[in-house]
Amino acid sequence: MSDNDAILAVNTAYYEAFSTGDVAAMTRVWADDGVSCVHPGWPPLIGRDDVIESYRGILSSRNRVRIAHQDEIAIVTGDEGRVLCIEIVEGAALAATNFYRRVAGEWRMVHHQASPIALTEEEDEETPPSNRLN
Repeated sequence: MSDNDAILAVNTAYYEAFSTGDVAAMTRVWADDGVSCVHPGWPPLIGRDDVIESYRGILSSRNRVRIAHQDEIAIVTGDEGRVLCIEIVEGAALAATNFYRRVAGEWRMVHHQASPIALTEEEDEETPPSNRLN
């Protein structure tokens, strides 16, 4: 499996953990140190404990939002890589950047950030309904 394929597989695992509310799977995606996260509308979170705790709260909420991702692009350089994609959250589009580092031969997330964007009319027509995951 190429590095691009491997990093895209871990990125998919991140979104699957989010979509299913699987805190244990989400925890496995993240690296043990040097992590940060900026959820839309939140201040930056620094450190694994704060990042994992934020996901524990989000994923265990009765009002957990549905999320889909599309248009993934992987950029890998050595032991670091990032995936840029579009998240669809309750019908709103977000530009997401997920950074990964190779740790003991496995890709682990070290940073996630998502920000709202405007879709063009053409993209908006292709956006999945908010009740679909993919």
